[in-house]
Amino acid sequence: MGSLVSLCVGTSFAKSLFPFVGAEGTTTLRLVFSTALLMLFLRPWRRTWAWADLLPLALYGVPMGVMNLLFYCALQTIPFGLAVAIEFTGPLAVALWTSRKPLDYVWVMLAIAGLGLFLPWQGSNDALDPIGMGFALGAGCCWALYIVFGQRVASRYGAMATPMGMLIATLVVAPVGLTVAGGALFDGHLLLTALVVALVSSAVPYSLEMYALQHLPKHTFSVLLSLEPAVGAMAGWLVLSEQLSAQQLLAMGLIMAASIGCAYNAKRRP
Repeated sequence: MGSLVSLCVGTSFAKSLFPFVGAEGTTTLRLVFSTALLMLFLRPWRRTWAWADLLPLALYGVPMGVMNLLFYCALQTIPFGLAVAIEFTGPLAVALWTSRKPLDYVWVMLAIAGLGLFLPWQGSNDALDPIGMGFALGAGCCWALYIVFGQRVASRYGAMATPMGMLIATLVVAPVGLTVAGGALFDGHLLLTALVVALVSSAVPYSLEMYALQHLPKHTFSVLLSLEPAVGAMAGWLVLSEQLSAQQLLAMGLIMAASIGCAYNAKRRP
């Protein structure tokens, strides 16, 4: 829950950087500062690393970087709630793939129903940009890979996996950001905002997620993350003064019910 709140609030503030450095530049600044903060606090250089560690960390870090880049690109043309809903096809696919009991599918269906209520079905055709939706769908695919490989590196490297994965993600995204934004990335007026965004939307939530991945099954972790649209709606209300409709409240209730049901069912398993 701490990860979700931090991520949604930070993402809301991150959009203020779009007019200056674009989605690509914003992603680059976010990852650069997040990596620096995690390196400073966790000091992964104290551990002995080998070339054999590169592949598992790359399988974790590359999807993380591409996921962030695609999601921020999606936010340029489609609403935040819609982008989150489409991106959730990734973790929901993981939840469905790893399900073992029929009851698990009930929780997944409840989550899908809730996410469906977030979609602007009526009167918002102009917001459904196909390119933006494609970016969000691609981010969802990367999110699924992040969950699968993230649990593996979490069990193998513990907290040290986060800064190393972020480093790889930064190396993947930085060339794109530099190409698009150029020298604007080094504007001193934007660096403080970018530092806050990085701390709130990357460093804190990814560290908390890494802890969660060490203690939760993949499908439970995936469906619990279904709370993000609800948390995102709350962040939009508090940060961006967006009002919640009855349909959004109903969607939040369905998603919370799915999350609680999945967590309770997983707890009862031997």
